[in-house]
Amino acid sequence: MKQMKINKNYFLLKNWWENIDLTNYEKSFFNREIISFNQQLLRLKEKTIRIGAYGKSGVGKSSVLNSLLKKDIFKTGIINGTTRKIQSEAWTLKDQTLNSLELLDSPGFDFCDIKFPDKIYSFINHSDLVLFIVSGDLNRNELNEIRSFIKDGKKIIVILNKIDLFNKNELKEIIENIKFKLPEDLNIPIIINHENNLKNYITKTINQYGEILLTLNSIQLADKLFLRIKEQRLKRRQKLAQSTIGKFSTIKASAVALNPFILFDVAGSFALDTALISELSKIYGLKLKGESTRKIFKNISINNLFLGVTQVGVNSSFNLIKKIILLTAPFTNGISLLPYGPIAIIQAAIAVRSTKILGKLAAKEIFIRSKASYIEPAVIIQNMTFHDPEIFNHINIYFSNRNLNNNFVSILP
Repeated sequence: MKQMKINKNYFLLKNWWENIDLTNYEKSFFNREIISFNQQLLRLKEKTIRIGAYGKSGVGKSSVLNSLLKKDIFKTGIINGTTRKIQSEAWTLKDQTLNSLELLDSPGFDFCDIKFPDKIYSFINHSDLVLFIVSGDLNRNELNEIRSFIKDGKKIIVILNKIDLFNKNELKEIIENIKFKLPEDLNIPIIINHENNLKNYITKTINQYGEILLTLNSIQLADKLFLRIKEQRLKRRQKLAQSTIGKFSTIKASAVALNPFILFDVAGSFALDTALISELSKIYGLKLKGESTRKIFKNISINNLFLGVTQVGVNSSFNLIKKIILLTAPFTNGISLLPYGPIAIIQAAIAVRSTKILGKLAAKEIFIRSKASYIEPAVIIQNMTFHDPEIFNHINIYFSNRNLNNNFVSILP
């Protein structure tokens, strides 16, 4: 049954990726993320879980991994910062349901000679399971790194290494302090690296959660890539939408200022507003029909008092004044025409302002409607059932941060 689920999710993600139509610019712009996602997709297909070791310099990340492997693969030394780059090694466990495991060793995140610490974090963050190695109580920097992993929905195991430096009472106090600093609702395990204690715990975790962790990480990487592509496209559409709104504002301002006839003015404004909404819908990839654009315009006008009043009431009043001015001009030797210019300018300014407001509100409305047309990888996660609260809570945190940071309203026109 589990085998069928992991295969099903692989084909869902593969189908999603094959149906994303990327431009050459996007392929180049997101090259690193695309490579990373395709590597993860391949690991999902081959059922290979990746476990990354992370922590500050000198905590013994390499020695912990060597103890799991039962051989000295990763270089260790008495000087902090022996590991200078990401290294990997295959690890075989008995009775595992996955085909293979891969262990990653990383430089200390606080090591000053590391040129790109963000890349080290990103690489480990792409792991399906993070072993966060500590050699004592958590300091502020370590806690900040753990919080970052939690926000990204990572499953973390805190490993307390170099326990020979402490007596039993000190060790107990350190563990209590670490528990106090970690989020209570996540129940992040703190495992002492002693004999086979760590290996047994990781083996149990992989057998119990390995497939779901591999699947979730694959979907999350797809979702993060999707959000990055969506954000970049919205930024480019924002400029085009602003240009379109500006163009329609100018056209309407000219038409309103020069036209003295009330009915023609109102009908023309309505036609221009409907056309603007139609153009914005094309920009944001939602092909609306005439009835839909009129419905959006009606809803916006009703819900926004300023638009409703300025579009009909104020313009109608000014047009009536302009008409009276034109009719009385022959009897006043043209003196009554003097206010015509300022009134037309005010009317044009109102038209520009109302059109810009309408454009912004319409873009937001269209964007909200267009979200339903996106095929989001996150939907796959939402349709999954999690019986274990340990996994469920991590996913909830990921979604809460996802929705908080990626509503995209700020990059609408």
